[in-house]
Amino acid sequence: MNDLIELTNKVQTVLSSISSHETLDLPQIVVVGSQSSGKSSVLETIVQRDFLPRGSGIITRRPLILQLITLPQPTALEYGEFLHLKEKKFYDFSDIRHEIERETTRLAGENKGISRMPIHLRIYSPKVLTLTLVDLPGLTKIPIGDQPSDIEKQIRSLVMDYISNPNSIILAVTPANNDMANSESIKLARQVDPEGKRTVGVLTKLDLMDAGTNALDVLTGRAYPLKLGFIGVVNRSQQDILTNKAMVDAIKAENDFFLQHPSYRNIAHRCGTKYLSRQLNAILLAHIKEKLPELRTKLSGLISQTQKELAQYGDPTFTTGAVHRGSLVLRLLTKFANDFVAAIDGTSAEMSTKELCGGARIYFIFNNVFGNALDAIPPCANLNNNDIRTAIRNSTGPRPSLFVPELAFDLLVRPQIKLLEAPSLRCVELVYEELMKICHNSENKELMRYPKLQTKLVEVVSELLRERLGPTSTYVESLIAIERAYINTNHPDFLGAAGAMASLETESKKKKKIDKRRVSFPRVSPPSSVISASSRADEEGSMGMPNGVIHRDPNADPSSMPKDSFLTYFFGGAHKNERPALGSQEMMNSSQYAPPFSVNSVMETELERKLEQASLNNDGHIAQSDREGLEAQLIRTLITSYFNIVRKNIQDLVPKAVMHLLVNYSREAVQNRLVATLYKEELFNELLQEDEAMASEREKCKSLLEVYKQAFEIINNAL
Repeated sequence: MNDLIELTNKVQTVLSSISSHETLDLPQIVVVGSQSSGKSSVLETIVQRDFLPRGSGIITRRPLILQLITLPQPTALEYGEFLHLKEKKFYDFSDIRHEIERETTRLAGENKGISRMPIHLRIYSPKVLTLTLVDLPGLTKIPIGDQPSDIEKQIRSLVMDYISNPNSIILAVTPANNDMANSESIKLARQVDPEGKRTVGVLTKLDLMDAGTNALDVLTGRAYPLKLGFIGVVNRSQQDILTNKAMVDAIKAENDFFLQHPSYRNIAHRCGTKYLSRQLNAILLAHIKEKLPELRTKLSGLISQTQKELAQYGDPTFTTGAVHRGSLVLRLLTKFANDFVAAIDGTSAEMSTKELCGGARIYFIFNNVFGNALDAIPPCANLNNNDIRTAIRNSTGPRPSLFVPELAFDLLVRPQIKLLEAPSLRCVELVYEELMKICHNSENKELMRYPKLQTKLVEVVSELLRERLGPTSTYVESLIAIERAYINTNHPDFLGAAGAMASLETESKKKKKIDKRRVSFPRVSPPSSVISASSRADEEGSMGMPNGVIHRDPNADPSSMPKDSFLTYFFGGAHKNERPALGSQEMMNSSQYAPPFSVNSVMETELERKLEQASLNNDGHIAQSDREGLEAQLIRTLITSYFNIVRKNIQDLVPKAVMHLLVNYSREAVQNRLVATLYKEELFNELLQEDEAMASEREKCKSLLEVYKQAFEIINNAL
C-alpha cells in the first residue's frame, strides 16, 4: 500500500511540473494552525530533522508540499530534493532550510507577504513513514510590522483552497494551553468538514498547561468529537532548540512525559509523535484506498484526454521525408481553411459561448450595428431652414422665385444621401476586422508546433482579405454614388407633392387639437379676385374641363389664381411641358398618392390657416417669410420621404455586397490560395521547423500520460 502513497507523490510532482495540478484532487494531509501553535515543531519531529525556517511572525510564506519517502535500508543516508532544483540532492538539512528561505524570498519578496506558489520538497529517510504533508502559513489576526493590511484574509483564503479539497485530510494543530473554543484551526476545519470525518486534531504544548489541569476530555473525544480523533504531542521547547537537543532525546522525553503523567498514562500508547506518524500513514493509506474507485475513473478520463492532447502535438517522426512533409503541410493547410470556413458558417466544434464570433458576429454587424447606425442619421441632419431657402434662391438664378424649383430638391437631398456612406464603409471594415480575427485566433495545437507555418498561413489569408477589402469598399461607395446620381421622384414609395401637402395638413390638424390656447386673429375674407377665380374654375369644371388642370397666363397675378392651383403655384408644373417638379401631375391626381380629400379642400384649409396666422400685404399676397416657411416644411417632408427610400435600399444592398464580394469570396478562395502559395517542396523545411517550447510540452504530455497509465495500473491492481 505504501506504493500508492509513492505513486500519489509522483503524480503530484509531475502535475506540478506542468502546472496542471488541479486536474486531479490527490489525497494529502494539510497542516493548519495559528502562528506559534507548534505546527513547524510537529513536522520536524515527524521528520526527526531540523529543516524548517524559524523566527518571529510569519515564517511559512509559501505552501510547502512535503513528501516523505521511506528508505528500506536503516543505514541509508538521508537527503532532500526540491522540484525546482532537479538532480540536486541536499544531505545537509541546514542547506534545505536555507533553500526554503531563498526560494520563499524569490517569489514572496523580502517583506512578510505570502505567495500561493508551492515549494515541493522530498525527504528520503529510513526514519520516516511515507506521507504527503502540506505546510501552510500560520493563521494570524492582526498585521505586525510590515505585514500587508489584509494578511489575515490572504492566509485564510489560501488555507481554505487546500482544505476545501474533499480528498484532503485536515491536520488541525491547536496548543493545549489555549481555550479550545477559540481554536482557529478547528473553526476553519468545521466550515469544510462539519461532521469531522476527515479532520485529525493535534494538541501541542501539553506540558505547558497550568498545574492541575489536563486535556483528557479533548484527547478522549468527549469534548470535541472527531471521527479521526485528537492526538497529543510534546515538542521540543525553545531552549531545547537553541541547545540543539537531539531528536532521539526529544522523542524519548516525550514518551516519558505521557507514561509518567497521571492523567495521560492510560492513553500514553495513543499519544506522541511516533503514534501521530503511524496514524497519519494509516489514515492516508485508508483515505487513498477509499478514493481509489473515484481516482481510477478520473484517471481513465485523464488518460483519454491526455492521449487526445498528445495526438494534437503530432508525431515528430512524421516530418521526415518529402512525401510525409508534403502530406503534413497539405493536411494542415486544409485544416486551417476548414476552420476558417466553419467559423463563418457557425459549424465549428470549438465555438465560443462567451461572446459572438464568426458568422454570428457578422450577422450582428449587419442587423444591429449597421442598422442602428443608419437609423441614427436624421433625414434632414445639418439642414436648417436657411440652407433650404438658400438652395431655393440659388436654383432660380437671377429670376425671382415663383415656385419651388426641382433643382433645389435635388441640390438638398444629395448631401443627405452622402451621409449614408460613412456607416456603410464602416460596416465593411467591421466585417473585415471580424474575418481577420477569425484568421488570427486559430487554436489548432498541432499547427502551433510549427510557428513559421502558422505565421505564413495567417499572412496569406490576411493578404486575401486585404485584397477584397478594396473592391468591396469601392463597390459600396458606388452604391451611394448611384443613389445620388439620379433622384427618382417617380419612385412608387415617394410621397410626392400631394402626399407632402397631405402630411403637413394632417400634422397641422393634430397640432390644433393639442394646442388649447389658440391665438385668435380677425377673420379676413379672401380677395374678390380669388373668389372670382374660384367661380370661374367651378364654371369651367361644370363645362367638362379636367378637375385640377387650370389654364392661366404665366404672367398672371398669383392672387387671381384658382384655389386648386395652389400646389402648382409652389411647384410650377402647370406651364411646363416636362414632368412637374417633385412628382408628376398624374401622380398628384391619382388616388394612390392624393390625400383623402380634394385639392380644393387642401387649398381652402391651408389658405384659411395661413390667413389666420399671417397678415396680408397691400396686393393680397401671403407674406414672404410665411411662404418660405411653408416651402421649407414641404422640402423637409419630401427629403425625409426620399431619404427613407434610399436608406432602406442601402440597408439591404450593403450587407449583400459585403457577403458577395468579401465574405463568400474569401471563404471559397481561401483553400486554393493557401495551396497555391505554400504547398511548395522548397518551403517544407522552413515551414515545418518545430517550436522548441511545443516540443517540450509534448514531452511533458508524454511523461504525464505514462504516469497516468502507471497510476491507473497500480490502482486497478489494488482494486
